[in-house]
Amino acid sequence: MAHEQSGSPGAHILHIRCRPGTNQADYRTLLTLVHDVTPVLQALPPAAALADVAGALRYWDASPYDLAQRIRVRALASLGIDVRIGAGPNWTVAAMASKGPNPVTAVPDTQEAVRAFLDPLPVGMLHGIGPVQEQRLSGYGLTTVGILAATPEDTVQRILGGRAGRLLRDRARGIDPRPVTPTALPDTTSERRTFDTDILDPSLIRTALLDIAVTLGDRLRIRHQAAAGLTLELAFNDGSTLARTRRLPEPTAHTEDLRTSLYRMFDALSLQRARVRGLTVAADRLTPSTTAGRQLTLDRARENRLRTEPVIDALNTRFGPGTVRPASLWRKAG
Repeated sequence: MAHEQSGSPGAHILHIRCRPGTNQADYRTLLTLVHDVTPVLQALPPAAALADVAGALRYWDASPYDLAQRIRVRALASLGIDVRIGAGPNWTVAAMASKGPNPVTAVPDTQEAVRAFLDPLPVGMLHGIGPVQEQRLSGYGLTTVGILAATPEDTVQRILGGRAGRLLRDRARGIDPRPVTPTALPDTTSERRTFDTDILDPSLIRTALLDIAVTLGDRLRIRHQAAAGLTLELAFNDGSTLARTRRLPEPTAHTEDLRTSLYRMFDALSLQRARVRGLTVAADRLTPSTTAGRQLTLDRARENRLRTEPVIDALNTRFGPGTVRPASLWRKAG
């Protein structure tokens, strides 16, 4: 049977399913969130994704179930998106598990576990089946996935046709050799910060902007991307929002450049006694970092900070995101 707890060996494929009607901005941000867990990510528009976490288990020291829970909690906390995630040994099993009633369902990679999960399900829940195919199978008494799996292949092919019959019978038996094929990352990525109370102090807002700049800079450098533009959106206590967009002088992934641009965008708003409840920053027009140059300056302090970024990135990669960060953020967290 399917398990809702950790300890699911081999269930390294995650199928992440958003609620119908999820807007595309949130969907793209969700892809960014999943990519932070594993780079082997295949987008399935408009509201699903497939991830292979086999290579991420040792890095995170976690089971597939634990990583699925991590993704779900972060999606709820930062995006307000309630996702359903199935973990299984292949695409079909994971996709069917994500349709279950539990927020996270993991099916271990054993023949017994896969059969116990698949066999009782209605044939209409089989991944990839259409309503006409379901009707034909049900008309011949093949009403569950288990019955379809036990039916001779020739019989199923006579009912559904050669290729379709073979494909759906294989899936009913838990066979699906399709790999997770990484797709291009979204051309934008964003970070959101919300406050428990109305914020009037500009220094607190600038601290939140610094935190966002650090997070976005780390993410872009890990992905070998650079941003050519920034959008800053402020949400106020009366429900209104204010957004400003800035095209950067050159594509960059440096925290220092992002921080400077965000501070200038915020200062240019000249807010007077505005009660801020949240901030969202989107880095857009993303390009491969190999296409981005770096302008040398005579500012020795800035150049020293840029030179320390590879060291910081190496430490954060080894010990976990956010291990090394500006001292002002550590003081804030403490």
